[in-house]
Amino acid sequence: MAKKISTIGVLTSGGDAPGMNAAIRAVTRAAIYNDLKVMGIYRGYEGLIKDEILEFTTQSVSSTIQRGGTILKTARSKDFLTPEGRQLAYDNMCSHGIDALIVIGGNGSLAGAQIFAQEFDVPCIGIPGTIDNDLYGTDSTIGYDTALNTIMECVDKIRDTATSHNRIFFIEVMGRDAGFLAQNSAIAAGAEAAIIPEDSTDIDQLEQFISRGFRKSKNSSIVIVAEKDGGAMHYAERVRKEYPQYDVRVSILGHLQRGGSPSAF
Repeated sequence: MAKKISTIGVLTSGGDAPGMNAAIRAVTRAAIYNDLKVMGIYRGYEGLIKDEILEFTTQSVSSTIQRGGTILKTARSKDFLTPEGRQLAYDNMCSHGIDALIVIGGNGSLAGAQIFAQEFDVPCIGIPGTIDNDLYGTDSTIGYDTALNTIMECVDKIRDTATSHNRIFFIEVMGRDAGFLAQNSAIAAGAEAAIIPEDSTDIDQLEQFISRGFRKSKNSSIVIVAEKDGGAMHYAERVRKEYPQYDVRVSILGHLQRGGSPSAF
C-alpha cells in the first residue's frame, strides 16, 4: 500500500526562468488547500544537501506571481551528481518529513529528479522550467514565451540602429543545445537568417540571405544566432573576413533573457 503523502518539498534548480515564482505559488497554494504541508527548499538540490529547508505558507508566496526569478533561489549542485550527495539529500528530506518532491527546472534538473526517485523510491513530479524549451514532450516550458518576448523587444531596438547605419547585426540568444529561441525569434522579427544547432549554415549561404535583403533595398540585416558552437562572434568574424564590404556588428543578449515579469502564456 502506498504511503499517504502529507508533506511535499518544492525546489527550483538549474537556470532560472520567468514564471518559476508563479509555479511555486501555485504548488504552495494548491497543496495547502488540500491540507498538505509545504517545505520550500532553497538553492535547488544543493540546498537539499545543505539542509536549507523552511516551511512555506500562503504568506510566503504572497505577491510573487508577477515577479521574475525564483524566491527559492537556484543553483547547480555537483554533489548531487554523487551517490553520497544524493544520500545526504534524502536524509535531510526525511528529517523534515517530506514525502514527495516537486522539482521545477530544465532537463538536467528533471533527470536528477528521475535518478533520485529511482534510488530512494520517492515520488517526484517535474515541472518544466527553462527558457530553452528543450524538454521532450513539452510544447512550451515555463519561461520560454517570456524570453521570446524579451528577445523580440531587443531585436526591434537593434533593428532601429542597424537601419540607421546600414549595418548587419548578429544577435546571439540563449538556448543551450536547442534552437527554439533563435528560430522563432527570427521568424517573428523578420530576420534575414537564423543559425541554429539543428541545421548547418555555411558562410556563402548566409551571404546570399544578407545580399538578397540589400538588393531589395533593405537598409539593414538581422541574423539571429543560437549560443552554441562559437555563437555570434564566430559567424560575424567569418563574414567580416570573407565579405569585407559589409559593416558587421555583434550583440549578445545574455542573461537579460532570463529576467522580467512572466508573460501570460
